Amino acid sequence: MRIASFISARLAGALSAMVGASFVAFVVLRVAPGDPARLILGPLADRAAVNQLRHDLGLNGSIAGQYWHFLVNFCRGDWGYSYAQGASVSRLILDRLPATIELALFAFVGAFLSAVLLALLATYHRRRGIDLLVRVLSYVGLGVPQFWLGLVGLIVFFKAARVLPGPEGRLSASASPPPSHTGLYTVDALISGRWTTLGQALLHLLLPALTLGFPIFAFLVRLLRANLLDVRREPFVLVVRSKGIGRWATYVRHVLPNAFLPTLTASGLLLAQLIGGSVLVESVFDWPGLGQLVVGSIQRQDYSVVETFILISAFTYVVVTTLLDMLYGMIDPRVGSKRAT
Repeated sequence: MRIASFISARLAGALSAMVGASFVAFVVLRVAPGDPARLILGPLADRAAVNQLRHDLGLNGSIAGQYWHFLVNFCRGDWGYSYAQGASVSRLILDRLPATIELALFAFVGAFLSAVLLALLATYHRRRGIDLLVRVLSYVGLGVPQFWLGLVGLIVFFKAARVLPGPEGRLSASASPPPSHTGLYTVDALISGRWTTLGQALLHLLLPALTLGFPIFAFLVRLLRANLLDVRREPFVLVVRSKGIGRWATYVRHVLPNAFLPTLTASGLLLAQLIGGSVLVESVFDWPGLGQLVVGSIQRQDYSVVETFILISAFTYVVVTTLLDMLYGMIDPRVGSKRAT
């Protein structure tokens, strides 16, 4: 019964967070200057046509009524229609979503694995050089804006060294996309055996993924390094070593898992934020994902696209944080038993 109450409370909190985030964004977009109907029809359209389009778009009602109408339609699978782009919102988002997911996954996996490896190397032997390198990288990653880092990367690796492709999207203009199975070019190229396309897709992913993942790496390596240094001084580590277990085995099997819980939480939250946080990076590298779609929709005041994107981002964030709660109990049974009671 207590477990059911806990799950019910988590679901209620998740639903409240989604509704709250989407409603705030909805209100901000509605009170922003400008008339979407006028932007769609152009400055030469007569007043009657503009008023009719405003009525068709449901812009004449109260904000609360407009939001309720949007939320009901969203739950029914009707995400609206983009008059500015002449397509349904669901089609626009689903066409762009694979590019954003692929970029976010490569950025996150690279950042996560690098952070774990360097944190282990920096704390296992406490070598001054490696530890200094880790700290410098974490300071730079947390202090440098992503768009500036992306521009510097383009200047160095594309313009000067010419070793990586520039801002031309997921593939070069001369390459054709692989047959679509998942929408992820690397996976589709691997499935279809198109190795040249796979190589091109990886090269085009490298610089955007590094740019997007570097701040994540900096945060995770700093957090995990500090936790490892704290846990390695705990008395239980000495007890484990006294039982004849080797130093490396003790470090990996006992120190790392106990220091990993805060890093797991941060990793899940950062992964959830990547879907909605890649707007600037996609703009710098001309990446055809959701970021570019949302930037253009904001400029055109294309409400339906922006509102749906925000609601999907909130849903992703809530789902990931809920899954993290479940993983906590699997990694540390003490956490699960406390929550069950």
